[in-house]
Formats: sequence, structure tokens, C-alpha cells
Amino acid sequence: MDIESGSIDLKSNTATISKHNFLWGWFKALFTKLMNNVTDFTDKVKKLGKDDPRRITHSIKVGVTLALVSLLYYFSPVYGGFGSSTMWAILTVVVVFEFSVGATLGKGLNRAIATFLAGALGVGAHHLATLAGTEGEPILLGLFVFLLAAVASFSRFFPGIKARYDYGVLIFILTFSLVSVSGYREDKIIRLALHRFSTIIIGGLSCVVISIFVFPVWAGEDLHKLISLNIEKLGDFLQAFGGEYFENVDKDGLIPKDDKKTFLHLHGYKTILNSKTAEESFANFASWEPPHGRFGYRHPWKQYLKIGASTRQCAYRIEALSNCINNSQTQPLEFKKIVQKGCMEMSIESGKALKELSIAIKTMKHPDSVLTHLKNSISAADNLKSSLRTATLENANIFDLIPAAKVTTLLIEVIGCIGNIVDSVNELSHLAKFKGAETTTTNHDNATHAVITVCALSTALESGILEDPLILQGLQQI
Repeated sequence: MDIESGSIDLKSNTATISKHNFLWGWFKALFTKLMNNVTDFTDKVKKLGKDDPRRITHSIKVGVTLALVSLLYYFSPVYGGFGSSTMWAILTVVVVFEFSVGATLGKGLNRAIATFLAGALGVGAHHLATLAGTEGEPILLGLFVFLLAAVASFSRFFPGIKARYDYGVLIFILTFSLVSVSGYREDKIIRLALHRFSTIIIGGLSCVVISIFVFPVWAGEDLHKLISLNIEKLGDFLQAFGGEYFENVDKDGLIPKDDKKTFLHLHGYKTILNSKTAEESFANFASWEPPHGRFGYRHPWKQYLKIGASTRQCAYRIEALSNCINNSQTQPLEFKKIVQKGCMEMSIESGKALKELSIAIKTMKHPDSVLTHLKNSISAADNLKSSLRTATLENANIFDLIPAAKVTTLLIEVIGCIGNIVDSVNELSHLAKFKGAETTTTNHDNATHAVITVCALSTALESGILEDPLILQGLQQI
């Protein structure tokens, strides 16, 4: 019996120890996972702040503004104190204070104007409804709310109103409904409307003043930098493309796997493909901003959108060029030697032209030397066309020629897109009065002529390539 009881106690102790070890391991794993989550969150916060330190400044500004507006509870200089209406000032700060000055001004003005108009119409609707007696009052109020809410909601479908005044329309519907259907007497409703309008004005002005005078963030400046940076990314790609496509090839015509890694840093152009929404938002916010820095009154912000559209068209062609590098497995050495010099010269000169445009936008100086690089690109394309006409490709595999011919055609299309960018930047230079733009009217006409020349040359080159019987036969087989 003693032996059996001893074995039972041993098993019980072993089970208890195993249970304790399991619990300890579970708590240890939970603590480790919790610490890892905290570390990851801390790293994300640090990265978010390092990417744009203005985010930290903006957060502090919002906190300071809310603290100042909250003090309205303890002051009573007007109407014996704002009382519960102070919450409207706090709510205004929360919903109006945006990252940039333009966004804050746009929301603030929308809220103030919409509140004033809706409040005035709400008081009038309430007064007219009371004249109809107790039976007709709810009918008239319901009719007024229905009509104004339906018309205001329908107006939000207009693109212009949707882009600039959508928030104001929403506030108009909300304020009118609250004021018109309230059960207060007319004298109290007027006092209520004045209190709410006053607190909204105080909250909105607090946001605007702090946003403008305390470390301001200008949407127009962000748009200016974004357009310049996007053009610079395209120039970086084109200047490196020739070396990646033609020079990093071994004796068998295969791209070494290690060399493909050197091309990864040129993928910055991909951000341009999805930049339309950001550009339109910046342009919309910038239109609300007052003159600041280098940007005067009625600065042509819409012209930046035209440049951005032309830049994206160029980025689409560049994406196709990038795919030619990433997806190509063999290089047609004989045909490559024919087009190598012309394509590399086109690529390098096009990249220089884009870099010049980026610098011109960044410094707000007229791009004088861009046309030189653009003409060099056109000259290289013309020489390439002549080389193709005189070239003889014997015993060539047609399917090996098509990828290089595609690259040549894409480079010609890129030059045409750059010509459109040059034309748009020249127009911006004159509208925004860049330095040196007054004496370069003839250059603007030359840029337009260069665009036409490139388009014509592109068509001629494509037809010149397709005149080759080998390539024509291959295209028909495909």
C-alpha cells in the first residue's frame, strides 16, 4: 500500500509541475508577444515621425487649439457666457483643423458660411411655420426640410461642388434641420443660433490663425514639390535605362541575375502612376490658400494638374520600358548593336531634359536649356531611323528582333511625352511669371514645334521599322 501511495503522490507531483511549467511557458510567450507588439508599434511611430516631422507639429497644434477653445467654459464676456454652446467650438476645431492651411481654410469657410445661411433660413422657416398654427406648423416644417435637404443633396453630385463645397453642403443640411425643427420660441431660437454661430466662428478662427502663423503647412508648396519630384524620378530612370538594357549583358545575351538588383532603385516612377488623387487634393486645397512665399495671388494651380497628367502618360511608357528589362531573357545582339547608340543617346538626352524641367520648376526659372536636350533626342531618333533603313539583318530570328524594336518605339513615344511636358511647363512658366519667362516667347513656340516634330518622327520611325520584311513577317505571325 505504501508503495502504491508513493507512486500516486509522485504522479500527482509530476502533473502539478507539468501544469506549472505549461502556465509559466504560456505567460512567458504572452509577455514576449506583448513586448514585440510594443516594439513594433514604437518603430512604426518613429518611422511615421521621421518620414514627415510636420505630423508631430500638426498634432501639437491641434492639442493647443483644443485646450485654448476649451477655456471658453470659464469666460463669460458675451451673452452671459456660451454655456453648452462651447461644445460647438470644440467640435469645430476637431472637424475643421486639417494638416495643411488650404484644407483648414476650406473647411472653416465652408462651415462658417453654411452655418450662417442655414441658421438664417432655419429661423425664417421656423417663423413661417408658426404663422400656420399648431396644425399647419409640422406640415410646413416637414415640407421646408424636405425641399432644402433634397436640393442640397442633389447639388453634391455636381463635380465642382463635390470637390470644393461638399462639407459645407452637409453642414447646411444639418444646421437647417436642427434650427428649423427645434421646439424653442422664436426669441430663444435666435439667441441659440447666435450662440452657436459665434462659437463656430471662434473655433474656426482659432484653427485658421494657428494653422497659418504656427509652422504652416502649405498644400500649394507640397504640390509644387510633388510635380518637380515626379519629373525628376522619370529623368533618373531614363538616364540609367540605356546602361541597364544594353550594357549589362553577358556574352550569351543574358542579363546576369546579380545585375538585376541594381535596377530596383529605379522603380520610383511607380509612385507617379497613382499620384492623380494626391495632385488633385493638393490643387484643391491650394486654391483656398492666401498668397505665400513664392506663390502669389491667383497662382495657376490647375496648370500643375496638366503637367501631372503629361507626367503620368510618360510614366506609363516608362513602365513598359521597365517590363522590357525585367521580362527579357535574351537579347538580339546583331539588332542590338544597330539600335544601341541611338537608343542610349535618346534615353540619356531625354533624362537630361526631364532633370532640367524638374530644376526649372523647383527654382521657378524658365527652362532655357531643355530644348537643346530635346532636339538632341530628336536628332538621335532621326539617325536611328536612317540606320534602320540601311541595316541588313540576315539569318536573324524574328522573335529576337521584336523586343528591341519595341524598346526603340517606346523611347520615341517617351520623347513625344516629354515634349508635351515641356510645353506644359513653358505654359506654367509664363502664367506663374517664372524668372526669365518674359524674354522667351520664341522658345515657347519652338517647344510646341518640337512636340509636333517628335510625333511625326515617331510615326515615321514605326513605319520605318515595320518596313523591314523580317519584322513585318514576325508581326504577321503573331
